[in-house]
Amino acid sequence: MKKILILFAHPRFEKSRANRMLLANIEGLPGVALNDLYEHYPDFNIDVEREKTLLSGHDVVIWHYPFYMYSAPAMIKQWVDQVLEYGWAHGEAGNALKDKLIFNTLTAGGTRQVYLPDAHNHFTIRQFLLPFEQTANLCKMIYLPPFVVHGTHLLTDEALAEYARLYRLLLTRLSNDELHPETVRQYEYLNDWLLTDKE
Repeated sequence: MKKILILFAHPRFEKSRANRMLLANIEGLPGVALNDLYEHYPDFNIDVEREKTLLSGHDVVIWHYPFYMYSAPAMIKQWVDQVLEYGWAHGEAGNALKDKLIFNTLTAGGTRQVYLPDAHNHFTIRQFLLPFEQTANLCKMIYLPPFVVHGTHLLTDEALAEYARLYRLLLTRLSNDELHPETVRQYEYLNDWLLTDKE
């Protein structure tokens, strides 16, 4: 069984209907650890050694956050800058995270249709996430497509429950080592793979 670490960062979690449902639906899932960064580090003073220990003990890492102004909340950048140190996470001798799986889970107020080259935001979600992909590459990790919840303000309870079901299914399949990176990389989102995969 693969062990999964969720690096969750939401500065207004109590107001997030979507993220509350996503996390509630995976509560108690075997092999899944939730690391709530704003809860642990309200002063942004990250315990780097604690974070390194957590990373070392897990096989899959997930950056989970709301999509703010085309990027992640400040805590995620703080975490990346402080924890992924040269000589440990990257560099010639920095192999601590080599071959671990990593991807983004994010919630976005905009629909999928507004994240296209000829649409309102001019770029796709995948293009906005390129710095995360390159960070993963630098750390010799295996970067996967994101899991994205779009149009959060427009979703019915039933539609949101379906996203929550898919997220739980994704983590279950990851934990059971049923995800093949070379296969899922063909998809824009992990959601797409889950909805089309027949294995």
